[in-house]
Amino acid sequence: MPASPNSQTARTVQEISTSLSPAEALNEAKSFFGRQSGVYSAFLEQESDTHVTLRGQGGEEIVIAASQADDGTRITASSYLFDQQIARWLSTLPPPLVRTAS
Repeated sequence: MPASPNSQTARTVQEISTSLSPAEALNEAKSFFGRQSGVYSAFLEQESDTHVTLRGQGGEEIVIAASQADDGTRITASSYLFDQQIARWLSTLPPPLVRTAS
């Protein structure tokens, strides 16, 4: 049975597209979560060219992946407890490229 849109499962994985490159988007994630205060901060644990894993208060994990897409970069982010902070970070990213018909 599929998860309802309001369930925790539906909120733990969030995706958007942005005009940033994958490297720029991942750098923005590290910066955003590193400058949060108290229980909302998370710090780099692992990284590659396409992902970062951040560790927050109480050992909570945030995983963010970035891959090249037709309209820029596709960002996929997942966490069990940091869903509101992920949504806030995603809202700071520029929108995807808009292609006009030729």
